[in-house]
Amino acid sequence: MLEMILISSAKVIAVILAVLTGCAYATYMERKVVAYMQHRIGPSYAGPYGLLQPLADAVKLAFKEDIVPDGVERITYAIAPIASFVPAMLIFAVVPFSSDFTFFGYDIPGVISDLNIGVLYVLAMTSLGIYGIVLAGWSSPSKYSLMGGIRSSAQMISYEISYGLSIVGILIIGNSLSLTDIVSQQASESWLFFGNWYIVKQPLGFLLYLVCAIAETNRAPFDLPEAESELVGGYHTEYSSMRFSMFFIAEYAYMIGVATVGTTLFLGGWNGPFLPPIVWFVIKVFMFMFFYIWLRATFPRFRYDQLMQFGWKVLFPLALLNTMGTAAWVVLFG
Repeated sequence: MLEMILISSAKVIAVILAVLTGCAYATYMERKVVAYMQHRIGPSYAGPYGLLQPLADAVKLAFKEDIVPDGVERITYAIAPIASFVPAMLIFAVVPFSSDFTFFGYDIPGVISDLNIGVLYVLAMTSLGIYGIVLAGWSSPSKYSLMGGIRSSAQMISYEISYGLSIVGILIIGNSLSLTDIVSQQASESWLFFGNWYIVKQPLGFLLYLVCAIAETNRAPFDLPEAESELVGGYHTEYSSMRFSMFFIAEYAYMIGVATVGTTLFLGGWNGPFLPPIVWFVIKVFMFMFFYIWLRATFPRFRYDQLMQFGWKVLFPLALLNTMGTAAWVVLFG
């Protein structure tokens, strides 16, 4: 029992450190990629090739003064960053990042907790993130913060339905809510190693997931809740120091979270030839993150009416069509 507790604790610590490091260097990656796309240099002074820039940013935020404006609802104002940060980290509890491996004679699963309702758990944690944003906007004495919170809640409601329906096709085919089971179903021994990946069986579902995941994480071109040209900083306008950094980390943690879930559901998870499973998993997540950043450097922000029309008049009907079509195919052809 003690050995299992120690192994589980070690896995939790390792995953948390990996996610936090990933969040830090996702900011570096974003700056560099966008800089190259816009013919700029990007971070280059802090360490070789600017690799220590995330560390410099962390030190700066840690030592900045925590300013609390007059007129805030103090308890809610303090809870909001935590309510945004914690669910983002909890997503990774059920994501299988590797196959089982042996370490010092112990067989260790490549997942912290293999829940048989893992998909529902992920959807629940993703949905909880909106509460931190809404609480931040409501508790701050700023019309910009309040508007950002209202926009985010409306955006979440509009895209959450299509986001969930984009996954239902996989659940119908795989007949399981366990992420580990879904990954094992996509394994293949043939030379066409990606033949069983659900992106092949659910191409429309994958595209819907990709678009809705970007909207769920409030990333460009769906970043209306924090549109700088309209709302200064949106829901986190009145935050500073470590409280602001918690919102910042939560945003990138959600990005990595939906990338890991998308990799698990559609791209075969850690399945792949030649390379170790964890390496395949990281490569696929990296591809998702690069696409996130590529979109930011390419597309302008939606108008708010365009955002709502796209969610309800385009994505929602397509998600329903994909779900009904998949269900009909399974019933008719098994």
